[in-house]
Amino acid sequence: MAGNPAPNKLRPSGPANGEKLSWAVSPSMAFNHFVTSGGSVAVATAITHPLDVLKVRLQMQLVGQRGPLSGMGQLFLQVLKNEGPRSFYLGLTPSLTRSVVYGGLRLGLYEPSKHACDLAFGSTNVLVKIASGAFSGAFATALTNPMEVLKVRLQMNPDKRKGGPILELRRTISEEGVRGLWKGVGPAMVRAASLTASQLASYDETKQILIKWTPLEEGFNLHLISSTVAGILCTLITAPVDMIKTRLMLQRESKTAGGYKNGFHCAYEVLLTEGPRGLYKGGFAIFARLGPQTTITLLLCEELRKLAGLKAI
Repeated sequence: MAGNPAPNKLRPSGPANGEKLSWAVSPSMAFNHFVTSGGSVAVATAITHPLDVLKVRLQMQLVGQRGPLSGMGQLFLQVLKNEGPRSFYLGLTPSLTRSVVYGGLRLGLYEPSKHACDLAFGSTNVLVKIASGAFSGAFATALTNPMEVLKVRLQMNPDKRKGGPILELRRTISEEGVRGLWKGVGPAMVRAASLTASQLASYDETKQILIKWTPLEEGFNLHLISSTVAGILCTLITAPVDMIKTRLMLQRESKTAGGYKNGFHCAYEVLLTEGPRGLYKGGFAIFARLGPQTTITLLLCEELRKLAGLKAI
């Protein structure tokens, strides 16, 4: 008995012993992967959207300058006083639209990518999980970058509230061309790749470690602890890239944020003019948003996957 408990407990890490691997994926399974993933990300996005608005505002403080920065609490009170509570939901429409598509692809492609690697290489180790997460995140962002551009521009400019995302879409295409919708796509893909790789790989690995070395089994407590660990790790890794992505997307909106040639040039300029701390502007807001968002997303996704008859991540 003592030598044989591991196979049952380690089942989440891959196909069960003796299970025949296949490339075949039914349309209903693909649909369930997409819907459970997109739905969970959309709910988490709606809940944490006010923190996303604060994060973008914090990242655009003192562009090209050193100096004291406003904290998240201080900025919250300023926005509430000067713009009203509705300003915390600026850009919500493109944000939700993006979250369904982006989240559906980002999370929905992780398991199939990992499964494909298992078929091709006979392994689902941590490197495979990182690669699967990086691929699904980068691919999803490349497709949905226009919605992210519209979202951050609306969040930064309360005056554009009346026009909404459609008017901002027309304005962007008119002034910058279609290419303007993919502004910052390079750093955005890097961020999404590092976010998904760190988030899902750490969640996956933490679950396996806890299942192996603690009494925890598949369920709420295991998912809560694992998603919290994933939220902390992915925030630390992605905060600088997130800031660079925001700066590039908002070059047109800010007179002081212009002139960045690419993501590397933006990082260099920030380090040169604002110091290393500049790369973590809005860092606490990122964690305050990404930590709970990661937890909500993964908890809800696991429950939806169970209802849809899919295996746990």
